[in-house]
Amino acid sequence: MKTALLIARKDLTQRVRDRSVFIYGILAPLGLAFIFSFVFGPIERATFNAEYVVVNEDGGPIADAFLETLVGLEDEGIATIREVDSAQEAEEQVARTSDEFSNEGESASAAFVLPEGLSESVLAGESAEIVVIGGAGSQLGSQIAYSVAQSFAAEVGAVEVGVRTVLELGGAADPESIGRVTQAAAGTVSPITVEDISADTRQLKQTTYLAAGMSVFFLFFTVSFGVSGLLEERKVGTLDRLLAAPIDRRSIILGKAITSFVLGIVSMTVLVVASTLLLDAEWGDPLGVAMLIVAVVIAAMGILGIVAATARTQAQAENFQAIISLVLAFLGGTFFAVSQVGGWIEQLSLLTPHAWFLRGLAELQSGEISAVFVPVGALLLFGLVTGGLAWPFLRRAVER
Repeated sequence: MKTALLIARKDLTQRVRDRSVFIYGILAPLGLAFIFSFVFGPIERATFNAEYVVVNEDGGPIADAFLETLVGLEDEGIATIREVDSAQEAEEQVARTSDEFSNEGESASAAFVLPEGLSESVLAGESAEIVVIGGAGSQLGSQIAYSVAQSFAAEVGAVEVGVRTVLELGGAADPESIGRVTQAAAGTVSPITVEDISADTRQLKQTTYLAAGMSVFFLFFTVSFGVSGLLEERKVGTLDRLLAAPIDRRSIILGKAITSFVLGIVSMTVLVVASTLLLDAEWGDPLGVAMLIVAVVIAAMGILGIVAATARTQAQAENFQAIISLVLAFLGGTFFAVSQVGGWIEQLSLLTPHAWFLRGLAELQSGEISAVFVPVGALLLFGLVTGGLAWPFLRRAVER
């Protein structure tokens, strides 16, 4: 063990002196995380608020009920409602939204026109319409406006069906009775409702996801400084000196593994602290994060151990390492959330330690430390299986 520690100490000193570990282990991932956060951060912080205008040519009870619906949208911060005098003015304001070079007058995402006679037609059981004017300048705002009008029309239709049913079953048909039935039908609670129930958040912030993705991506390059050190030792001729020394040859492999482990742990720890302070990333419970970091470092060591054991030269190992790291990173979702794609691609991503690491961080957002047990177990399994496969090849590489 003492010999392995001496070998690891020598390797760590060498990596610190040539500064390569600082570039791959800290500067590159932190720099890219900062750039991506700067580019995509505004998307996460963006809020939606539509500008709607209303032309109330009716002034009846149905129009008033629709205006109350729009006031509800304004109270929820979804839209800002303004009334205008004519449909022509409403169309002009919607058209200004589509014209990005127009700076004259107010603009609107969409417009509602409540035509004269709307309430009278609805109360008489006749067909009526609410006109929605949308523009290409705000497609989302237009779609929401159409949905609001459609939902209101469906609600009015449901009330009408209720009133007609009562009348068909022998209810009084005088205006006073119809008014009471209509009021009762409008105030009836819907048998099916959709409620927002507060639940534990299991989703990473955009900045946290980017920082974590860049960290685990460059981890594979950082860890390679140790596990591929055997090929470098052979290239410069120092491996023959180690083999000629009276030491256990397994200590050479163990020393390289310790180097990789220390570099990986230090790199990830620095990135967690730096991204928290500089990018306001939220990684979660420190103990859970520490468990995930240790597990993903072990997984990376095992995978790259196979590369180092099977490559014939250092250049070949670096090429294999770059290809494998990029493929696993893309498939594991370090650059974009693979869960958004779904299907077999999402299932295939679970064959990468990157996906399990990011999933573990997302699960940790719930605040329960036990949420990371499955991802940690999967990462350790990666490391044990790949490390077990690499071990006999590494021993053979040292002995030959």
